[in-house]
Amino acid sequence: MPLVDIHVIEGVFTKAEKQNMIKKVTDTMVEIEGEALRGVTWVRVKEIASGEWGIGGETLSAENVKAMQAQGS
Repeated sequence: MPLVDIHVIEGVFTKAEKQNMIKKVTDTMVEIEGEALRGVTWVRVKEIASGEWGIGGETLSAENVKAMQAQGS
């Protein structure tokens, strides 16, 4: 039984986006291992409070991530 944890910064993704992550990750696991795995694939989206996540010694906030998303658009 696969268990996939996705950690995201709180306030960045909508409920619908998180549900889409769960669906797509489950679909990917099924694509790799077969349809029998669908019913036993667990996917959890865990939100980390803004400012409690760091990269390279610098804290990362929801605003930082949203600015990065805007640059990629």
